[in-house]
Amino acid sequence: MLKYFEHSASPLYAQVADAMRERIVKGIWPIGEKIPTLPTLAAGFGVGLITVRQSVQLLKTEGLLAPKQGQGTFVLRQPETHPRMQVESSLQGLAELYRRQSPRLISLAEGFAKPSLAPDDGIAAPRYKFLRRIHATERQFTSVISAYIDERVFNLAPERFRTETIIPVLMDLKAVKIGSARQILTISTAGEEAANALNISVSAPVAEVRRVICAADGTVIYVADLTYRGDYIRVDMNLLA
Repeated sequence: MLKYFEHSASPLYAQVADAMRERIVKGIWPIGEKIPTLPTLAAGFGVGLITVRQSVQLLKTEGLLAPKQGQGTFVLRQPETHPRMQVESSLQGLAELYRRQSPRLISLAEGFAKPSLAPDDGIAAPRYKFLRRIHATERQFTSVISAYIDERVFNLAPERFRTETIIPVLMDLKAVKIGSARQILTISTAGEEAANALNISVSAPVAEVRRVICAADGTVIYVADLTYRGDYIRVDMNLLA
């Protein structure tokens, strides 16, 4: 397996952790089962003991594995999954989802930046406030977001935009009249920047979501590019809707 891992630019321990995490997700290592010893894992993955030890420690930190004194290391739980991710979700439903979840927000950057807009996205605002941050649960990072908010809209509730998820704040602003809202979901693999932010390996499976919200006059007031960990997202579609 070492040759496979060598194709990625990610740290070796992160790649091995991905492989271990996949075994838990697929039930190859069921909840409550003791995982193989470190030497056995090292031999199976074709890596050193230090690498395997780092990988196991990462999954312990995520709450997926737990040691039992004198017995070994056991699978504690599966990775968390997004409770509901509709491919065609209403904006109101999305706002309610974020209100219920209330993820922990970890700021990575704040400033001003221009989003990349397609011709059919809408009319660009004069200037955009840029926020890049991580959404996290108590146990792990789940997504990283790059958000662009029309500066005029941002100035209506700057502290709320900095400390809360953005869509519920937008929905609460009576001065903002939303004319259109689009969401595009793409299954992809993690680039280096997203991998570093989410503590996963480069080329690990991810779900990329792009959201574009326009005012009634067609001005793009919000653009967001999100990358979700592949082991966190779950698409739930009602085929009779």
